Amino acid sequence: MTGDPGVDALIRQWAAEREQTVEEQEVDRIASAWLADVPRPAPGIPGQRERTGSSRWAPVDSTDPGYLDAMRRRLPDVPQELLTAAAGWWQMVGDVTEAEQWWDAGISPLDQRALDYRAAGLSASDLSRRLGPMTVLQHLRRGSAPAWCVARLARQQKSA
Repeated sequence: MTGDPGVDALIRQWAAEREQTVEEQEVDRIASAWLADVPRPAPGIPGQRERTGSSRWAPVDSTDPGYLDAMRRRLPDVPQELLTAAAGWWQMVGDVTEAEQWWDAGISPLDQRALDYRAAGLSASDLSRRLGPMTVLQHLRRGSAPAWCVARLARQQKSA
């Protein structure tokens, strides 16, 4: 799996929640066939239109394909649905290049805690810096608050 026990547990939980009995699969098949016959409204955010005066809604693709491709290269065995959900979180971090810096620093593409770390003031390059005998990433994985790590890094930089 990914090497991060928390993320590995998330993948196992996600897979277990989606396991279905034969009966549940048949119900889903029937419901899907029935829903396929129902007319669908065009996707879009209310008020979002392709061009002024158009009565049709503009389609919205909520997941950047660049993220999905980058994540699929790193986690080829993870189901598409889970990658799509995770890509939505990472798009809030920044572009694919910045997300890959976080991933290269040791954060799994399925770990949305990077959003909290970034909001607290940490950058991907901070994760490998040492605070005492451990790196910032090790502190975070052991439950240290991101704000505590930021404060320690600032204090360390002041005294240097």
